[in-house]
Amino acid sequence: MAGLSTIGRALRSRNYRLFFSGQSISLIGTWMTQTATIWLVYDLTNSALWLGAVGFASQIPSFLLAPFAGVLVDRWERHRTLIGTQILSMLQSSLLATLALTGAIDVWHLIALSIFQGLINAFDMPARQAFVVDMVENREDLSNAIALNSSMFSGARLVGPAIAGLAIAAVGAGFCFLIDAVSYIAVIAGLLAMKIERKKLVVSSTNDIWQRFAEGLRYAFGFAPIRALLLLMALVSLMGMPYIVLVPIFATQILHGGAQTLGFLMAASGFGALVGGIYLSSRRSIVGLGGLITIAPAAFGIGLIAFALSQYLWLSLIAMAIAGLSLILQVASSNTILQTIVDEDKRGRVMSFYSMSFTGTVTFGNLLAGAAANRIGASATLVIGGIACILGAVWFYKQKPIVKPMVRSIYARMGILNEVR
Repeated sequence: MAGLSTIGRALRSRNYRLFFSGQSISLIGTWMTQTATIWLVYDLTNSALWLGAVGFASQIPSFLLAPFAGVLVDRWERHRTLIGTQILSMLQSSLLATLALTGAIDVWHLIALSIFQGLINAFDMPARQAFVVDMVENREDLSNAIALNSSMFSGARLVGPAIAGLAIAAVGAGFCFLIDAVSYIAVIAGLLAMKIERKKLVVSSTNDIWQRFAEGLRYAFGFAPIRALLLLMALVSLMGMPYIVLVPIFATQILHGGAQTLGFLMAASGFGALVGGIYLSSRRSIVGLGGLITIAPAAFGIGLIAFALSQYLWLSLIAMAIAGLSLILQVASSNTILQTIVDEDKRGRVMSFYSMSFTGTVTFGNLLAGAAANRIGASATLVIGGIACILGAVWFYKQKPIVKPMVRSIYARMGILNEVR
């Protein structure tokens, strides 16, 4: 029981319980939509380049707007911002469902609606990341809440694609979009039921959006720990994360399967990520997260290379699980450290840079991977990406002598711990 109470200690906060419950349902629908989208694109075009183009369209708004969205998130009320983004996301999924179920959908619809969702995500992601602090009453539970978010995301990543694979094979992609649209009701209801204390944020002396953006940029990239975490995340996102859009090629051309095989591969990645999220949730301390961030990109790269070279479904499933596990360890650990050391008045902007490095950089990675797979093959593309992730881990390891003392001093001032490994 003590282990279970440690894993779920952030759920003691009523607002976080509401968020966790609603988001757990909604994220299953989100992963169903992502799986159905990449399958539909490949089914309509049979082209790796189009897979990369749609992935590019879904992420480019976040890459371009996230830093400025972070400025606005620091000025807006985060709770109301999230209610608005969830309503707009439900509208986007409803439009996808309508077009797919009526048989009118074409690849340009998918691109246009992916851009629309990307615009929403540009504001939703930094607001969501920064809002965690507002929901958790005990600051000591913050790392647990971030880990639980990762577990929730990973659990949905396990269940959603598996359901989507079966649904696509049985009734078509349109029902995946419809289920996703309905699932947003859960998270919107949870947000509306919250009782949030309205806090007056400490703001900059200037209201000019460009000056506030520049202030956040200097703060984030002028401090070695934040800079190193963001750059490593950007590299992994650029070279490694685009494996998601290439999975349909492996499912059909290499493993000779269909939509169900795609669902199983995506679910295997989700299973690995779920294991990683549960492990992080069970940790009582943030000590050692720096070491995890050093190891995780290398393990992710190894998983990608194994998946790229595999000719067998069982081996591909194991490789996907390793990739999902290591990726979530890096993402959640980086998020925890950033949320802990960042100044409150710059939280939205820093988390927008985090979102930009995590999901924004993959914008160009998707396009690059699609073009590369079209020319040199999907397997060679993932091998190159895996090698780049391993080299990134080596680079970050060499940064630790600079980063570790700075983080240790911040944690010591906060009374969190006296040693960071």
